Amino acid sequence: MTPAQSRNTTAPLVAASSTLALVSYLKRQGVLNQARVESIIHHDMQSLKDPDLRVPPDDHYRLWEYAERVTGNPAVGLRAGQVVDPKRMGLVGYVFFNCDNLGQAVTQYVRLHRLINESVTLSFEQIGELAILTWQPDTPDHYCRQDMDRTLAATLSRTRHFIHSGIHAEWAELAHPRPTYAAEYEKLLGGPVRFDCPVTRLAFASRHLCRPIPHRNPYVYSAVLKQVDTLLARLRPKRSFGKKIRRLISMQMATERIDADSLARQCNMSRQTLYRRLKKEGLGFHELVEQVRIDKALRYVAADRYSLGEIAFLLGFSELSAFSRAFKRWTGIAPAQYRAQAQKKET
Repeated sequence: MTPAQSRNTTAPLVAASSTLALVSYLKRQGVLNQARVESIIHHDMQSLKDPDLRVPPDDHYRLWEYAERVTGNPAVGLRAGQVVDPKRMGLVGYVFFNCDNLGQAVTQYVRLHRLINESVTLSFEQIGELAILTWQPDTPDHYCRQDMDRTLAATLSRTRHFIHSGIHAEWAELAHPRPTYAAEYEKLLGGPVRFDCPVTRLAFASRHLCRPIPHRNPYVYSAVLKQVDTLLARLRPKRSFGKKIRRLISMQMATERIDADSLARQCNMSRQTLYRRLKKEGLGFHELVEQVRIDKALRYVAADRYSLGEIAFLLGFSELSAFSRAFKRWTGIAPAQYRAQAQKKET
């Protein structure tokens, strides 16, 4: 795939600078096989230096899987994320660490995140004394444990290096199963960690948001911000309205009843406007809710991480029997049978 093709594709893309950072890490570890890496990412390594190049997330995530194999370290993402190299910091990083304070930096990070990785949505909220970042992949296939490890490690490691060494996570929730190296998370993040969660979230004390950023340069900030805003403007509207609603449905499914009125209020519009905008993309609201529920059901049942009763609750069913009937309607078989078949395929 050429750089021009990468930019024109309608699929979500990942900044090549992120792929280049992983390649550089493999080189420092002495395990870089250039020919093998280029066959995985479908680009020559020199082209990764092109600031406009973006690569398919599937290729980027396959490189992470390869990195785990060649390093022999399942915690490779955590290790790579702790490397702080100002010379390899991307444009978004230069914006972040030249803001006036951490709160402004987080706001810019969320706004510009699609320049880094379009296959994952980043959101931010303040709840009481906590500031919470949430990462939500656009599809289950675009959740990569190694890349998420790197993201969490880099977020805290760089913040400690450039802003304040005492910042730590109050808690973290990760969407992947508990790995063999689970103890390393709390040691790195500084707070308790839960696994097998619906989404990945990182919470820190909101009092840090007003913390000024040392050594910030307002001239660098202004110049780089203009550059990234130009890049942002050149990109197509990466997240369709349907994808936004799908993400909201996914995040709220286990916590409250999903209805069009509540989602419309979150989007500052009427229910009729929500329906009309979805219709422009060939989508229906109720069909979208059903699609999200089916996708989650298939993933949860196959993974064997939750009991069927827990899955029924996570998907908004009042009781297991109702979920079982719906699952059989979707797949033609009972959830227990589907789980047994999925586990058999893995063995």
